[in-house]
Amino acid sequence: MSLAFLFPGQGAQRPNMLRDLSASPALSEVIAESGYRIGDLDTTDALRSTINTQLALLIAGVGCARALVLDCGLAPKFVAGHSVGAFAAAVSAGVITFAEALTAVELRGRLMEQACAQGDWGMAAVTGLPTRAADALAHEVATDDDPIWVATVNSASQTVLGGTERALQAAGEAARRAGALNYERLDIAVASHGPIQRDTARQLAEHLSALPRRIPTARYLTNTTGRVANTADAVLDDLAGAVAQPVQWYDATRLMGELGVTCAVETPPGHVLTGLLPSADPPFLSIPLEDSGFAAAARRAARHADPPR
Repeated sequence: MSLAFLFPGQGAQRPNMLRDLSASPALSEVIAESGYRIGDLDTTDALRSTINTQLALLIAGVGCARALVLDCGLAPKFVAGHSVGAFAAAVSAGVITFAEALTAVELRGRLMEQACAQGDWGMAAVTGLPTRAADALAHEVATDDDPIWVATVNSASQTVLGGTERALQAAGEAARRAGALNYERLDIAVASHGPIQRDTARQLAEHLSALPRRIPTARYLTNTTGRVANTADAVLDDLAGAVAQPVQWYDATRLMGELGVTCAVETPPGHVLTGLLPSADPPFLSIPLEDSGFAAAARRAARHADPPR
């Protein structure tokens, strides 16, 4: 079996996301290690903070992955995290420790908030248009005072834009004129994966450069290229650089199929990433952990062996 663990990013969060996780000794251990109590980060008020949201996603991802490994006996050959989810992926691949990830994600969230402190910023998903069309409408409405850019390529027909409030409103109107099936503002209070976060990427790279270099125990798929990073340096470069570059999630999911992934388990909250996987070719079994629980997900994954060659 070629198993992948998938870790969602900001936008997937919801109130009580940590409280609602299935009980597990390993998960409880991770929450204790984090230094936060259930409810510190995942209340409605707490999740208004980008820092709290990203920390809650990290804790959920690392805790659920550790439960699948230690309590259920699974071992991923691949890991992939969407945006901040990449830090949980890097922990699961043994490149950074959980403690190191907590410090780095807190720094990342704080720098992202600072970068967007002046003005109103956000992100929106365009569904039903190819990436080229979404990029064209972003260029159509962008101005010097109101920039907008392609922040994430999620699938062949879904692209996420980042920019100012006025630019996002104009892009919504342009998307409807262009025939988009849906234009949805995301629950994200900052704009990411674009030029406004260049200084965030620089400072994060400086911080991560001081960490020890460890050999990855699983193949890490990058945000910046959608390819595999085989060294610690490549993983750390991706963790830093991705905050200012578009996330190439569609390329990463297609590569999983090409590399022989036969099953992917998505950690909570939600099942956004699982919903994007049907566009992967060749297709593979996808299991949203939130819908299955640890034991049931592990049983399904264990039964899904590699197909005959």
